[in-house]
Amino acid sequence: MMGAALSWMRVFTLRAFAVHPARTATSITVVAVSAVLLVAVFGISGSITGSADRLTRSVAGNADLEVSGITDSGFDQKLQARVAAVPGVQTAVPMLRMSSGPPSERVLLLGADARIAGLHSELQRTVQPHLGRLLANPGGVAVGAGMGLSEGDAAPVGSGTAPVAVVLHGSDAMRVNGGRFVMAPLPLLQELTGRGEQLDSIMVDVAPDADASQVRAAVADTVEGRATVAEPSARSANAAGSVSVLRSLTLSSASAALVVAAFLVYNVMSMAISGRRPELSMLRAIGGSRRAMVGDLLAEAALVGAIGGIVGSVIGVFVGRQAIDALPTAIVQSVEARTEYMLPGYAVPVTVAACVLASVAAAAFAARQIYSVAPVEALAPVGASSADAVRRSVRVVAGTIGVGFLAAAVTVAVADVGRLSVGAIGLISAAEIALCFAFSTVIVRGSASIARVFGAPGALAAATVERAPRRVWATLMTVMIGVSVTMSSTGSNSNVVDSTADSFSTLANVDLFVSSTDPGVFPTAPLLPAGLRQEVEAIPGVEEVVQGQMAYASLGGARVMISGMAPGSGVPPTSAMDEQVRERVWAGDGVVISRDIGRSLGVVAGDTLDIPTPRGVHTVEVLQVVPFFSALGGVVAMNIEHMQEWFERPGETILGIGAAPGADLHDVETALREKVPDEIYVYTGGEGLTAITRSIEGATVLIGIMAWIVVVVASVALLNTLMLSVLERRRELGVLRAIGSSRRFALRTVLAEAAAIGLVGGAIGVAFGAANQYLNSMAMSNVLSIDVEYQPMVTALLFAAVAVVLSLLGSIPPALRAARLNIVAAVGVE
Repeated sequence: MMGAALSWMRVFTLRAFAVHPARTATSITVVAVSAVLLVAVFGISGSITGSADRLTRSVAGNADLEVSGITDSGFDQKLQARVAAVPGVQTAVPMLRMSSGPPSERVLLLGADARIAGLHSELQRTVQPHLGRLLANPGGVAVGAGMGLSEGDAAPVGSGTAPVAVVLHGSDAMRVNGGRFVMAPLPLLQELTGRGEQLDSIMVDVAPDADASQVRAAVADTVEGRATVAEPSARSANAAGSVSVLRSLTLSSASAALVVAAFLVYNVMSMAISGRRPELSMLRAIGGSRRAMVGDLLAEAALVGAIGGIVGSVIGVFVGRQAIDALPTAIVQSVEARTEYMLPGYAVPVTVAACVLASVAAAAFAARQIYSVAPVEALAPVGASSADAVRRSVRVVAGTIGVGFLAAAVTVAVADVGRLSVGAIGLISAAEIALCFAFSTVIVRGSASIARVFGAPGALAAATVERAPRRVWATLMTVMIGVSVTMSSTGSNSNVVDSTADSFSTLANVDLFVSSTDPGVFPTAPLLPAGLRQEVEAIPGVEEVVQGQMAYASLGGARVMISGMAPGSGVPPTSAMDEQVRERVWAGDGVVISRDIGRSLGVVAGDTLDIPTPRGVHTVEVLQVVPFFSALGGVVAMNIEHMQEWFERPGETILGIGAAPGADLHDVETALREKVPDEIYVYTGGEGLTAITRSIEGATVLIGIMAWIVVVVASVALLNTLMLSVLERRRELGVLRAIGSSRRFALRTVLAEAAAIGLVGGAIGVAFGAANQYLNSMAMSNVLSIDVEYQPMVTALLFAAVAVVLSLLGSIPPALRAARLNIVAAVGVE
C-alpha cells in the first residue's frame, strides 16, 4: 500500500513539479513571503521579551520574589533589613540596577554585596571567583567581556568612570545582558552614581518550608507601598507590553499576506487539476479512488506549504535581525535589557504549520472538483462541468456568515476593549471575502461584461471568464485584497501618524527645549545637572524656563510614564486636557491619566487613584481621562512638585525655554549650547515634534512594506490565473490561429481578460479599502488610546491604482505565451 502511494506521488506529483517548475517555484515563493513576515514579527517581539527574560533569570537566579523600585530613583536601603526580617524569607539580596544607552547597545550597571552568593545565578557564578581580586582593588569594577574593555581601562559609570579590575568571560557572563555590564560593590556604585543609600532591587529567596504567597503578602505589607513586590518575571512582562501593540498590528498584516498566499495556492491547485483532468478521468474510469487522488493533491499542497514555510522562515530570521536595529527608540526605551535577536522556539514550527494549513485548506477547496466530476464528465472543458458551479444554498450560507462577521467587526471596533479591537481588522477581511463569495456569480458576470467592452477579443475573454467562475473569483479576491490592504494600510498609517502628531502638537509651541535625551526619546532619565535651570534663566534672551520631569513607574502591575508638569508646560498630554483641568493639574489638585490606564484600572474622571511611591501610597483625584499614544506607555500627568517629592526625584529631566520678545531664537539656541554640558541636548519645539512623528512613522514602516508585498503576491496570482486560462484554451487558440486569427488577437484576448479581472477586483478593493480605513480608524482609537481621525487620502487612490497596475503586469507573460502559441502543437491531440 505504501509502495503504491509512493509510486503515485513519484509518477504524478513529482512529475508535475518537474514539468511545471515555474508554477511550483511561484507557489513556494509566495508562501515563503508570508513565512518571512510571520517569522520577522515573531522575532521582533520575541527578541525584546526574550532579552528581558534572559537578563531577569541571569540576575535573579533562584529568587522567588523581587522588591523593586517604583521608579529609577529606587527606595531607601533600610527596607532591606525589614524585608530580611519577614518570617519565611531565607535570603534578601540588595542591589543597584540601572541601564543606559540605546536598546541595541544598552549597558547594565549592577551593584551588590557578599549576599549575592545566595542567589545561585549566572551573575553570581560569574562574579564569585573574582571577588578577592575585586576587593583587592578599591574603587575598581568588574566588566563583562561584551564591553570590549581590558584590565586597567576606564569603564563608564554614571557621569564618570572607574578603573576595570576584572574582565569577566565565559558563557554565564555573556548571558548577563550579552556581556555588556559593569559590576561593582554596592557602596562603590552608590557613590559613583550619586545614589546615596538607595536601592533598586531586593531579590528575595523564600525558605523551602514557607508558603510563598503568605511571604509575598507579608513582604508587601512591610514595604507599605514604597516599592513593588512581584515575581522577578514581572520585568519580562513589562517588556512584552512595550511592543504588544506593534506585534498585534504587524501580525494582522502578516496574516493578510498568508490569506493571499492561500488564494494563490488555490489557483495553482486548480491549474494542476485542470492540467491533469485527462489523467484523472482515465484513472477514475479504470477504478481509481477519488480519496487517493485528493489525498495526493493535498500532500502536494502540504509539501509546497512546508518548503515555502521553511525557506521563508530562514529568510525571516535575517529580516527580523535587521528590523530589531530599526525599531523606534521611543517604543522600547522602557526596556531594561540590551535587545539581542532571540527567535522564540515556537516561531518556526508555528509559521511552517500555518503555511501548511493554509496551503492544504486552499488545495482542499480546489480538489473538491475531483469529488464533483464523474469520469466521463471530467473530460469536459472547464465551465461545462457541474464542479465549476456553486450551489445557491452555499452562497446563502456564505452571505449569512459574512453579515455576521461584519456585525462583529463593527462591534469590536467601536467597543472600548483596548488592544483586542485590532481583531476588527481580521473580522472585516473575513466578512468581505464571505460576502464576495455569496455574490460570486454577480461579480464574475460583471467581469465578463467589462471584458466585452474590448470588442471581439473581449467577447472571447468574457466567455472564458464565465466558463471558470471559481478560478476567476479567487483571482478577483486576490487582487481585491491586494488593493484594499494597500489602500487601508497607507490610509490608516497616515491617519495614525497625523493624529499622534496632533496629540503632541503643543511641543511646537515651545521655542526651545533643554533635555537629558535626544528629541526622539521621552526624557525619563537621567536628571539634568543641579543648578542648570538657574544658569539657563540667566542667559540673555531667555524670558521663561518651565520645569518638566518624566519617569517610568509601576502602577497597577504595569509600567507607565509619570509626567511632572509646571505652569506653562507644553509637554504631552497638555493639549488633550480641558483648560480648567490643566490649571488644576498645575496647581496640584489631582492627576490626569490616559485612556489605557483608566481602562485597565477601571478608573474614570472623578474617581480616586492610589499611586505607590517611595514615600508610600498617595491617593489622588482623577481630574480627566485623556487620549495618549499607548504604544509609548500610558501616562499619569501631575504637578511637578508633587512628583519630585513623592518619587524622591528632585530636579528636572527637561526644560521648556520661552524666548523674550524680539530676541533672536538662533542666538538664544547658540548660547544655550555653549552653556549646557555636551551630553545635554538642545533643540527647538518643532524639531521635537518632528522627531516624535518620525518615530511613529518608523513603527508603521513594516506594516506598509507588508501591504506592498501583498500587492506583489496578487500580481503573481493574476499571472497564474491567466496562464491557466491560456493552457485551458490552448486548442481553442490554436484553432483560431489556424483559421486566420492574428497573434495580436490572441494577445488582446488575454489582456482583455486581465483588464476585466484587474478592474473589477480593483474597484471592489477600492470600495473595501475605504471602508476598512474608516473601520481601522475606529479600532485604532481603542488600540492606541488616541483619537484617530479618519481623513480620506487622495494619494490612497493613487496607491490603489498602482496596485491594480502591478496586478495587471502579471498578465504580460501569459499574453505573450498566447501570442507565440505554436499552431500545430496547440491543435494536436494530447
